[in-house]
Amino acid sequence: MEKFIKEVQLRWSDLDPNFHLRHSIYYDWGAFCRIEFLNQFGLNGAVMQRIGFGPILFREECVFRKEIRQGDQITIDLALLKARRNYSRWSIHHVIRKNEDIVCAMLSVDGAWINTIERKLAVPPPEVEKVFSQMPVDENFQWMD
Repeated sequence: MEKFIKEVQLRWSDLDPNFHLRHSIYYDWGAFCRIEFLNQFGLNGAVMQRIGFGPILFREECVFRKEIRQGDQITIDLALLKARRNYSRWSIHHVIRKNEDIVCAMLSVDGAWINTIERKLAVPPPEVEKVFSQMPVDENFQWMD
């Protein structure tokens, strides 16, 4: 897949007292984008519950560049930055833009898969690998060995 981009809506409750986007909303949008990708490729909550696996995060970091204000048109994308070949560990990079081309923030997460029954990190089943193998890759993508 070449790109995965989602439009997001700015709500009044997303604004801080300075009338620009609260910092925590960037993280919410990252989670929204990742879950939308999984859902689009058939790895929804019901499937994850059935197979007993779910994603977890070790690190989440956002670099803020430009403020977002009411009335801006906002998109977020995702790309796989690095991964183990079995997708048991991975890093995803998001770019949040306003008004089509202005980069406002870059969000990166490091994660893995947990067996939700045993409550232990584990190699994901084929359903997960099938979905993650379709994720767009960053231009600097690298396999983790």
